[in-house]
Amino acid sequence: MMSNKEIAAFFKELADLLEIKGDNPFRIRAYRNAARTIETSGYDFVKLVREGYDLSRLPDIGERIAKKIAEIVTTGHLQKLDDLRKEFPPGILDLLKIEGIGPKRAKILYEKLGIGSLDDLKKAAKEHRIRELAGFDEKLEEKILKGVVLYKKEGKRFLFAEAEPYARKLEEYLREEPSIGQITVAGSFRRRKETVGDLDVVITSADPLRAMDHFSSYDAVKEIVSKGDTRSTVILKNNLQIDLRCVSEQSYGAALHYFTGSKPHNIAVRKMAMAKGWKVNEYGVFDEGMQRLAGRTEEEIYRLFGMAYIEPELREDRGELQAAAEGKLPKLLRLEDLKGDLHLYSSYGSGKETPEALVRQAQSLGYDYLAITDRADHLTSAHGREKAPLDAYLKELERLQKASSDFLLLKGIEVAILEDGSLELTEEQLAPFDLVVASLEEPFDLSQKDQTKRVLKALSSPSVTILAHPMGRIIGGRNRISIDLQRIFETAATRGVWLEIDARPDRLDLDDVHARMAKEAGATLVVSSLAESAEAMKQIRYGINQARRGWLEKANVANTFTRSAIKKLLSKNRRKREK
Repeated sequence: MMSNKEIAAFFKELADLLEIKGDNPFRIRAYRNAARTIETSGYDFVKLVREGYDLSRLPDIGERIAKKIAEIVTTGHLQKLDDLRKEFPPGILDLLKIEGIGPKRAKILYEKLGIGSLDDLKKAAKEHRIRELAGFDEKLEEKILKGVVLYKKEGKRFLFAEAEPYARKLEEYLREEPSIGQITVAGSFRRRKETVGDLDVVITSADPLRAMDHFSSYDAVKEIVSKGDTRSTVILKNNLQIDLRCVSEQSYGAALHYFTGSKPHNIAVRKMAMAKGWKVNEYGVFDEGMQRLAGRTEEEIYRLFGMAYIEPELREDRGELQAAAEGKLPKLLRLEDLKGDLHLYSSYGSGKETPEALVRQAQSLGYDYLAITDRADHLTSAHGREKAPLDAYLKELERLQKASSDFLLLKGIEVAILEDGSLELTEEQLAPFDLVVASLEEPFDLSQKDQTKRVLKALSSPSVTILAHPMGRIIGGRNRISIDLQRIFETAATRGVWLEIDARPDRLDLDDVHARMAKEAGATLVVSSLAESAEAMKQIRYGINQARRGWLEKANVANTFTRSAIKKLLSKNRRKREK
């Protein structure tokens, strides 16, 4: 099934090509606004089209755009875009991936020099033909050439968890240089996005040239792409690109704001400044006479606009600016808010640690409770057992329960949701467990109707406590399944089933958009490590990142509740489902 992001991509490409063509700017803006609405909406646009919903009722979606969305969903194509593509070389949109080139400059390059691909662009830059064009110069030509080189080296995006150790090691290295003051890794990394393409580092320094020398001498550097007085770019040996920018103390907050916010967030702030006759950039906020109004800290900038400080994870232009102005920003979930972990595995099934070792780790992390939830199918094959050793597994957990007077150990189990929606164990077999995790496994290719029906049936089980990784995705490996998540969320909220954010770095399922959607549907969520070792229990922090990006607060997440509250809620929700 086509995702909202894929539908939005049609309108983004349409807008880019029309701008290169020099079409009506109002029409171009309408397509860009529609793309943003589609991509950030909690609605499933495929579902809306199939249900005959009047899309023109949604913000930025008029009748003409609504018809185009329906065409995309029903045919997989957009005729207007197909026709427009024929007017340009197939690689012309690749020009827009290079820093310094927008649709207007791409139009000039195409019309004046016949440049329709990155290879054309690189050749023209090397031959110094670009600097001769109106609106271009030698500096921009060098920037373009560097951009093409970087793009060619770009390779894959990195999972946040893959990039994190490189960011921390680089920070440690930079702190060794006495002339460097403040250091922050900004960009999508600071917003805690699932994947990052590069790292933007902002520093202050009493001696910028010395700071740049220190940076370029880092032993993990494979190639120095550029080195200047206040900005340098390198490629690490793992092909991760690092951009370092050095600013003054009075501009540090402005630079952090500029290089942290998503493009839509920054554009929205810029428009707010323009409405007041101000200018905002990476050096500060300035009035008409170029008098500095703010810039030393990010708080100072937001305060100038009459807003509360906006946490980096929220800076995606999804309503955070309005919420900040109205004093309605969420108090985001923190790692220290967690009281326990409710989904992980022991050596009794597929994990590497004994239940005792997991309890000790939980206590060392400051938790008050833990649910060990070995997979039912792994229990059947663990240690050469031929039959599911449920009695032995339960007795072991009960023994630990009695031995943990000051700690709550919940007897849990993970069961697969079968194709017909039933669970792999019977209600009688599940009855002794305190907590049951229902996990969506193969088949993943059912129709939306059948997949939704399948999960709804599983949610009807009085035993089910948690629905694990509801989207069924693997980042960079498997797309989300076709399922009516809005209906799943509403049903889970009604029945008291908790929806999981799987904290494993390549899962992070639910994603940020759907975590917020679940919250707005009234559902309770749970952040789980799904750890198979004591050390892996710490990966729950990646789920916290996702929860924060999804606007989740402490009250929205079950495993922030106290030990007594969690026991009462488990009992209450089970009674609710049994009715």
